[in-house]
Amino acid sequence: MKQSKPNIIYILADDMGYGDMGCNNPDSKIPTPNLDHLADQGMRFTDAHAASSLCTPSRYNVLTGRYAWRTRLKRGIVWEWDSPLIEPDRLTVASLLKAQGYATHCIGKWHLGWDWMTVDGQLAGPQLPFGQQNREIQEQRHEMGYQIDYGHRIGGGPIDRGFDTYFGIDVPNFQPYTWFENAHVTIAPSVMKPDSMYGHPGLMVPDWSLEAVVPELTRRAVSLIEDAEEPFFLYLPLTSPHAPIVPNAPFRGMSKAGKYGDFVCEVDWLVGEVMSALDRSGKADNTLLIFTSDNGPESGAADYEGAYELARNTGHYSMGQWRGAKRDIWEGGHREPFVARWPGAIPAGTVCEQLVCLGDLVATCAEITGATLPENAGEDSVSMLPLLKGETEQPTRTHLLHHSGSGNFAIRSNDWVLIDAPSGGDVQEPDWFKEERGYSSDDYPGELFRLSVDCTEKENLYGKHPEVVEQLSEVLARAKKDGAGAGGSAINGSYESE
Repeated sequence: MKQSKPNIIYILADDMGYGDMGCNNPDSKIPTPNLDHLADQGMRFTDAHAASSLCTPSRYNVLTGRYAWRTRLKRGIVWEWDSPLIEPDRLTVASLLKAQGYATHCIGKWHLGWDWMTVDGQLAGPQLPFGQQNREIQEQRHEMGYQIDYGHRIGGGPIDRGFDTYFGIDVPNFQPYTWFENAHVTIAPSVMKPDSMYGHPGLMVPDWSLEAVVPELTRRAVSLIEDAEEPFFLYLPLTSPHAPIVPNAPFRGMSKAGKYGDFVCEVDWLVGEVMSALDRSGKADNTLLIFTSDNGPESGAADYEGAYELARNTGHYSMGQWRGAKRDIWEGGHREPFVARWPGAIPAGTVCEQLVCLGDLVATCAEITGATLPENAGEDSVSMLPLLKGETEQPTRTHLLHHSGSGNFAIRSNDWVLIDAPSGGDVQEPDWFKEERGYSSDDYPGELFRLSVDCTEKENLYGKHPEVVEQLSEVLARAKKDGAGAGGSAINGSYESE
């Protein structure tokens, strides 16, 4: 008999671009048969966005339905040994669903901070500058690794934020290089990571393998799906295709987009394994399965060429037709691949062009389960359940605030986007890319684009439409000041498209 409440699985890829998924990009050089099949069985969203173009703030938004810039993290990410970003009393999608009778599980990358204890009984986080990094601070973080009590319970993580179980790692290129299970590390790291291994210097368990991470996360997810008590919620934040780019042997050479493309193929394989586990266990028909990514593709990393050089060398554009990459506030920095399947509820083989945000998960889960969100929870979340049920003619939200890695803001209003900075780029675009796309610079203090006629954000209309700039600037200022979610009816005086 079908459950009244569906199982919910949320797969969050790491640094995967909109154009990496074949069904989004006919010119993709990466085969993604499982993701394409998932889209055929469900709904593909073409206007889905992370609230930030960086991983930590994006993940905070997914789990809380609140913009991360409303916290003490105004730019950047949390680093090694930093304290938890999610406040102890903050409702998360996990605690919401747990209260509704769900078993809640997290497998994968956390990257939202922990309460690490040192051997002298002190919290490590307050001894470091939260969310800050430079060469001197990195050395402090490196030295702190030798002071951590790895046998102590680690507070502030998934178990303390609504999840019944957790298995994973914090960040694949941060110490400590070991597995986490619930609120402990499984083995205390005891040897130095070799310089030849990608990542920050620090302690690891003997024989730690970067290549082993994705297969182990996959094995754990499959086992949990087959054995989990229903209804269950599985948050599956991946470490891939984020650097280190370490595709396993079966996937090497599978794409025509270098080892990055091969790593995306391994992500696609993982999705296929999840789908197969749902089929074998008879749970597929009553499971809402969502796949998306936390931000746009990396523009440059130590172990591969990055999205721009990959495009020049192979013809594969991870950002697709959009402008920008990870950290940028242009579309390519936060417009994400997004596919959802829920047999019997989501019409198969459909495409939704309405604006949605990854942080809409909280309000959506509340509506699915009949829960009421408290006033101080999910402030920036808007339920997308009507869209999932095929009611795609009307938007669920008309506004969305974007945030760049360096802390710049943009506001999306219908098909307009106003960037409250001279440029939407945190990272310098290469000259060849600007020439190929026809991009030029100007002296305006901001950028205004109309995406319905200029999806590549080529023509800055800031000087041509001062009335749009003024009104959207007022909406942005009000949303930042009073904490009102920039979603739909919560903001009055929205600028409508002509």
